[in-house]
Amino acid sequence: MTVQIDDAGAGDLLLGVIIGAYRPETKEFDYAMIDVSMFQPPNFSKKTYIEKASELVFQLLERMKLGCEESVEICPSYIFEDAVRKLRKKIGDERVKVLAIKGEAQELVENAYVKELLKLGYQPIPEHEKHRAKSFFHMLRWVKRNPKRFKYAKTGWPRLKRYL
Repeated sequence: MTVQIDDAGAGDLLLGVIIGAYRPETKEFDYAMIDVSMFQPPNFSKKTYIEKASELVFQLLERMKLGCEESVEICPSYIFEDAVRKLRKKIGDERVKVLAIKGEAQELVENAYVKELLKLGYQPIPEHEKHRAKSFFHMLRWVKRNPKRFKYAKTGWPRLKRYL
């Protein structure tokens, strides 16, 4: 069996990042979220989100009861650098495969992210993953309409200042 690990929301302005784990053979799915505060000053410049991603990967694998013969397929996202290194050290190189996560696993993680966006009261544009720039400006306009919403934004991004 295999557990697939993917992320969603890393490139979006709103919320933190969803880390999801999926076991295709049994259709088990679970997720956790890196809090948006990890992407705001002063945390963002310290890259604390990378360590948090690693922590959440291990928590998810524990909750899913990763078997001693089971392999882990993990997305090549920069956010998983630390997790991949620690996983290889803990369970061995041969059981950790870094590859693009597609299909049901990717859809479930993306849907979890959209679900969290909807909880904020934000309605994403259709197919927001395919229209990155349009989605960014849609999110930015939503945040700017109510300054209290800035607490939901990844304000640590250095280039964000030019749009505010």
